[in-house]
Amino acid sequence: MKAIIPVAGAGAKLRPLTYTQPKPLIPVAGKPIISFIIDQLIASGIQDFVFILGYLGEKIQGYLEQEYPLLNKQFVVQNHRDGSGHAIWLARDLLVMDEPVMIVFGDTIVDVDMQLFIDEKESCLGIKRINDPREFGVVELDAHNNILHMVEKPNIPKSNQAMVGMYKIRKAGELIEALDNLIHANIKTHGEFMLTDGLKEMIKKGLVIKAIEVDNWYDCGKKEILLETNAMLLEKRKNISLSHSFPNTIILEPVNIGEECKISNAIIGPHVTIGDHSELKNVIIRNSIIGNQTYLEDIILHESIIGSDSDVIGVKQSLQIGDNTEIDFS
Repeated sequence: MKAIIPVAGAGAKLRPLTYTQPKPLIPVAGKPIISFIIDQLIASGIQDFVFILGYLGEKIQGYLEQEYPLLNKQFVVQNHRDGSGHAIWLARDLLVMDEPVMIVFGDTIVDVDMQLFIDEKESCLGIKRINDPREFGVVELDAHNNILHMVEKPNIPKSNQAMVGMYKIRKAGELIEALDNLIHANIKTHGEFMLTDGLKEMIKKGLVIKAIEVDNWYDCGKKEILLETNAMLLEKRKNISLSHSFPNTIILEPVNIGEECKISNAIIGPHVTIGDHSELKNVIIRNSIIGNQTYLEDIILHESIIGSDSDVIGVKQSLQIGDNTEIDFS
């Protein structure tokens, strides 16, 4: 079984951070979002991957080549953002039409027993009940968890069961045929060819798509959700022990501190991720994500995201700062 991971989105809701850093490479709990997805799929036995690249795709490809050199991977470029269905359709020549395919969006971390997807004989997708599903695809089910209807980002949702961005299609050709019909007929939703519409075409033809409820779902598209995801994953990995100590510094776990960091006169945590080669002096930081090679001094931060290669000196604020930035409030 192959896995398709679309990573072509621009991450507009996380700007300015995503002007220079693709969203799948933003670190949470010590590693980029995309690594959680890949590692989960590898652990379930999947060995072949197709990545759909777009915005800042060269950075994602470079990361994958460096960190996963032995991974059997192929790359497809979506030059124009024509939607999730179009992104999957571009990979059609790399799929075996009579074999199953997994699809997992590259900005979503899903906590689920992957064997439920692998063992399901029919096509299936992950769902999670949420309070306000208007920004997501929403499904309606029958008594046997078969999907009766689905709609993308409805103004008035008819259920609270949102699609979480994880799918298994029992035969890749069934989805590609449905997407072919949409694209050739130029059928769009919100101006794009949606994967949801392709799945609806499959259901109209009588194909069964099951719903599998996931335990947790971390959609990392907004600052507050990204920080919540970081905190929850750090809580799950509480047994991580720091390999070094820092002078006159208190660490309130759970935290994740990268390699070769210099920290002094600080209170760090809880729920803080710090990238590699960063230096922090006279700081208090909680519930924040700090990038690689970042310098912080005389600062109190909370609920903040600081990009890589940034300098911030002397301020008490809640910030969201992109890469290659220098700010001095002293």
